[in-house]
Amino acid sequence: MSDAIANETRLAAAAMPRGLFVYTLLYGGMTVLAGVLAYKQVQLYPTDLAVEAGIFAFLLLVVISSTIAQLYGEKLAKRIVWWGFVPLLIASLLMQLVLNLPASTEMVEFRGDDLAAFERVHATLWRVWMAGPAAYLVSLLLNVWIFSRLRGSAEGGTVSLMVRGAIASALSQAIDSVIFVTLAFYGLFDITNLLIGQVLAKVALSLVLVPFLITAGVAFAKRLDASA
Repeated sequence: MSDAIANETRLAAAAMPRGLFVYTLLYGGMTVLAGVLAYKQVQLYPTDLAVEAGIFAFLLLVVISSTIAQLYGEKLAKRIVWWGFVPLLIASLLMQLVLNLPASTEMVEFRGDDLAAFERVHATLWRVWMAGPAAYLVSLLLNVWIFSRLRGSAEGGTVSLMVRGAIASALSQAIDSVIFVTLAFYGLFDITNLLIGQVLAKVALSLVLVPFLITAGVAFAKRLDASA
């Protein structure tokens, strides 16, 4: 009986589309990287508006989740979003473990500045790690829902895919910005410029870049599936 179950499991794994497999790996990596990059705010030249750098990884999460919804269904895309909490949780636990372990004698004696910088940055990431999952869950589930609802019963072509991707991304990313910036940075400094910059940047990038990224993402996944 156990052999039969094992064989079924292996067959199911082998039947997994290659595109879905690759995008699932990328998705897990981007969930962790978005939280790490979010610590730095970058200026939106030539204005004084700022945006947290995690936006770049987060836009890829939007593209991947929309691509999965387009090719493999809304239900699976939502499941990927929920499972994205696993690498976030493991990363946060590992970070706490590393922060609480004593540094090596060599690092304390000869690289004290590096140790202080590491601990100063990562010890204050707890608000980012707390804010990230809240904004992540709400915005990405909203993105998948809007993207799928706009699709309706018709398959649509490339233009439809691009328009749906832009609208879903712009709306969900605006919500994400309000949740994340408020929870992560409110009280630490004046978040007005960061919040405005974040919303404008995510909406602008959603309208300009996401349509083309989703189109390319869908085409790449189809190519991977065909080559399997």
